[in-house]
Amino acid sequence: MRGNARAQDVPGIEICTVEKTMERRTSCLQSNVDFLMKTITKLGADHRQKLDAASRQIEALKGALASLQKTVDDLQAAQQKAAEDSKKKADAPAGKDGAK
Repeated sequence: MRGNARAQDVPGIEICTVEKTMERRTSCLQSNVDFLMKTITKLGADHRQKLDAASRQIEALKGALASLQKTVDDLQAAQQKAAEDSKKKADAPAGKDGAK
């Protein structure tokens, strides 16, 4: 049954030097050029999609980083305020005792 299988024209680079006539050799070379152009176009589109996805991810990460930085800044400010308030409370009774 394998002997009945039909050959398929699989796109790819062909060895054109085996062709005897100039017309067949030219056709073979043109087929190679067409295949390469399609491959380049497809790879270019694939890479553009990957770059666009990476750019979107970078922008999302920048937004997340800005949000986290704001949270850290707010926490540091709250911590500093709490430390100042604690220091004022600690200093206040000592000042009252010293005035008596």
